[in-house]
Amino acid sequence: MHTSPVMRDDPFLDITSELRLARAELTFRATRAGGPGGQHVNKTASRIELWWHPASSPGLTETQRTLLLERLASRLDGEGWLRIVAAAERSQLRNREAATTRFALLLASALRVRPPRRKTAPTRAAKAARLAAKQRRAVTKARRRPVDSDD
Repeated sequence: MHTSPVMRDDPFLDITSELRLARAELTFRATRAGGPGGQHVNKTASRIELWWHPASSPGLTETQRTLLLERLASRLDGEGWLRIVAAAERSQLRNREAATTRFALLLASALRVRPPRRKTAPTRAAKAARLAAKQRRAVTKARRRPVDSDD
């Protein structure tokens, strides 16, 4: 039998080398998937919703919690829950694996330390090209105006 690295018997989910979350923190809910599929989709609850509350997670350090709450703010609902939905597969187990994998990748991406941005100034050639483009645009617009006849 094939076992996914995400669904092994380990009670912890490895997110990064510094973060392991207890699988018990994740809440799964199975519902009926929408869309085409006929009788199968109408009678099986294969769609999976994964719910996780980062603000109350005991597995996070305060630094990680702050970073996740800031970077995932647009993904959290009004009560601070993160929800990930998987409905692409016909199997509830495969949808559960897909949701767990997407969850781990999302957290790993949000926790990645981004290098500081180095400020750069436009080159002299870039400035000249921008001004030349503005001049061409001004000429084009000037040609559209009606001609003044001062005769």
